[in-house]
Amino acid sequence: MSLPRSRLAGPNDGALIPARPSACFFGDHYSLYNVSSDPRSARFKNNLSGPGLIRKHQIPSSWHHMYVNAKSLKAYLKFARQHGVGFLKQRKLDQQRAILPAPFKPEPSTWSDDRLTVAWLGHATVLMNFYGTWLLTDPALRDYVGVRIAGTAIGPRRLVAPALAIDELPRLDGVLVSHAHMDHCDLGTLRLLQKDAHAITQIGNRDLLRRFRATSELSWGDFVEINGTTVEAIEVNHWGARRLTDKHRGYGGFLITKGERAVVFGGDTAYTRAFSRLRQRFAQIDLAILPIGAYNPYIHAHASPEQAWQMSREMNATFIMPMHHSTFRLSREPVDEPISRLNRASGNEQWRVALRRAGETWVLPEVGSSVPVHSAATVESAVG
Repeated sequence: MSLPRSRLAGPNDGALIPARPSACFFGDHYSLYNVSSDPRSARFKNNLSGPGLIRKHQIPSSWHHMYVNAKSLKAYLKFARQHGVGFLKQRKLDQQRAILPAPFKPEPSTWSDDRLTVAWLGHATVLMNFYGTWLLTDPALRDYVGVRIAGTAIGPRRLVAPALAIDELPRLDGVLVSHAHMDHCDLGTLRLLQKDAHAITQIGNRDLLRRFRATSELSWGDFVEINGTTVEAIEVNHWGARRLTDKHRGYGGFLITKGERAVVFGGDTAYTRAFSRLRQRFAQIDLAILPIGAYNPYIHAHASPEQAWQMSREMNATFIMPMHHSTFRLSREPVDEPISRLNRASGNEQWRVALRRAGETWVLPEVGSSVPVHSAATVESAVG
């Protein structure tokens, strides 16, 4: 069975991505991928509408309705037979260990609207004050990611608690959802976020964000403005199906810009040269927020720490903020291996690594900064 190595693996390629039984299909794994049903393929055309380059998508309403036919039901039953026992064993082990507290706690009430400030809340959830625009990425702030069946949570359990609880979040301008995988798009978390935040996601995922009063669904290259900040969907190397039957869902990262400042949020991605094309548009990217974990054995879907470092350099990012590690056990590498490998990959440029531990806060240094400042909760890097 072949594995997809990029979005364009082939016109009719479909593969069931294998994973550890304990990961089940509630994270990034066990999704059916079929490029022919990708919403960005030639079958699905976009119409230009309104001023500028903002496109309006005409999406068949059937995309938003999940169905289970005889073929897909057979796939679910086969999946349950193969992996049910392993899942139950892992679930029992999870119950025997405590979820550790985040080592640090951000204090967003102290953040300046005149600076770029970010805090890693865990996994791919990042709180960002982008010069007065408050954004939250890939919200997943519960103890488990997955679904609840008969009152039981089914899916990976956190190793470390989120650095902020939902009720500790500041008022948000935007919520960014890179794709529908359950460790990046936790419906239980989304249901508790403020309704008046503007939700932005990739094409084919609007149905997951019905709670929000304003929702934008973007294909790569589309953009929307929130409170003076532009958020653009960009290409990554991943896939978007949430279950075995919703192969239509899109996926991607986000380019966040205001004036001459630019941040890339990579969402989830294997290695790709797509980020390098940003150099044609920007002299530099201030911060690249990139995943570094869940690569063993899923290197076809998740970048290694060395590849994340390489992608940050290829897009000419001044700083890299690693995420997607040390929060859920989604793969085989030891929990502390990704950050250790990133430290080695960065060599004598470790000043470029924005932060490393859950709850740490990082502030983009102003021009002229010379000495890194490290404290218990805040890291301000120096421009080398």
